[in-house]
Amino acid sequence: RDARIWTFLIKGGLAGAAVYVAYDQGLLGSGTQGAEALKKAQETLPPAIQEWTNYLGWEVRAAQVIPLPATPKFDFSFSDSWNKGVHTVMSALSVAPTRACEYTMEGWKYVKDLVK
Repeated sequence: RDARIWTFLIKGGLAGAAVYVAYDQGLLGSGTQGAEALKKAQETLPPAIQEWTNYLGWEVRAAQVIPLPATPKFDFSFSDSWNKGVHTVMSALSVAPTRACEYTMEGWKYVKDLVK
């Protein structure tokens, strides 16, 4: 039971530290702050990784840069979607009393048939 508490505290501490570092480095800020933090990480990480691998005696091959696929282009109109949703809801509400009456009649007919 004590191990669970310690595990929870350690994981919580690591998660809190990760959020703090992300905030401190500007990753949770505006887009320009995030871009600056990414540029800084791209400049800092490769030499640091190389230093650690040399220290540990590991061999690291140069990574191949794989280009990212182009972002898909799509035509989406928020106002058209909103209007279609409003139209669908209003259409359903306009026929709701008629449908409720029809379903009630069907229900009574079903109950009468069961009672016979």
